[in-house]
Formats: sequence, C-alpha cells, structure tokens
Amino acid sequence: MKNLIYPLAAMLILLTSATMVFSVQEYKVTDGYSVEFESKDPSGIFEELKGDVKFDESDLASCKMNFEINVSSISMGNGMKNKKAMTAEWFDQANYPNITFTSSKLEKAESGYYAHGYLTMKGVKRYRKIPVDIVASGSSLKIKSTFWVDRSHYKVGKTAGNVPDKLKLTVSIPLSKK
Repeated sequence: MKNLIYPLAAMLILLTSATMVFSVQEYKVTDGYSVEFESKDPSGIFEELKGDVKFDESDLASCKMNFEINVSSISMGNGMKNKKAMTAEWFDQANYPNITFTSSKLEKAESGYYAHGYLTMKGVKRYRKIPVDIVASGSSLKIKSTFWVDRSHYKVGKTAGNVPDKLKLTVSIPLSKK
C-alpha cells in the first residue's frame, strides 16, 4: 500500500502544478489599437505597437505585460513636427527606436488594476504604476489606460520650452489569445 501512495501523491502534485502553469493565458496585440498623446501642443498618435500579455485574474502574480512602440510611427498631423520628433533633441530615433513598457506585476485596484513596471524612453528606464482596465470577452482582452508622462524625466525635448512637460497618454489595446 505504501508503494502505491507515493506514486499517486507524485502524480497529484504533477497534475496540480501543470494546471497552475497552464492557467495563465497568453495574448498578443491585434489590430484596432490606439496610442494617443495629448497636450496643449503637441498632440498625436503612435501608429505602430506590438506586444504580448499573460493574464489570469485569479493569479495576478503570474501576469505580465510587454509593449513596444515604434518611435518613427509618430503622427502629429504635420510632417515637419514628425521629423523634428525623430531628432536627438526629442526622441533620438536613430539611437532609441522604441518606447517600451515591461510590467513586473499586476495589482488589483479599487476599480481595475495597476500595472507595475518600467517605461523606457530615449534610453531612460523609470518605474511606473499605471492604472489599467482589463476587459475579457471570450478569447480576447481589451486593455485601456489613461495616464500622464513627464517628458523631462526621459530627456525628451527641452524643459521649460513651449511644449508642456506633462503629456496625457490614452491607450486602448485589443488582444487575442496566442
């Protein structure tokens, strides 16, 4: 009887851990996303975003988010402003072609969640706690968030110039299961 208990216990542990590993769903960014920034001047969008998310509402410790924005996809409705944004003074696209956000954890908030992680822009990596709403529907998710970014913290542009230091970012990201 003892010989039978140990293999059964091992099998139970294995099955339980396998279920836990596979409970976190993996998603990828799909078409229809929106990444908008707004201030008194400038305002615009980024047209290229890619990324993936691991999400399980019952296991927030295993949730992760990774997003990458192509800096050269900026569109402010003015070709000269778009070119200026690529220069070393602003985003320095030649040396830093992407803006990234990589989460380290997801935390339940009073309404929605907080994604804790690092926003990296122009080579500057800073910790952020970003409010996010996550809506699940069948085999897809939608992430929405509005938050502020102080561009001077990332050495984007000159401080105390005509452009406000703080810009409002509004994102809407549909995701589908991988």
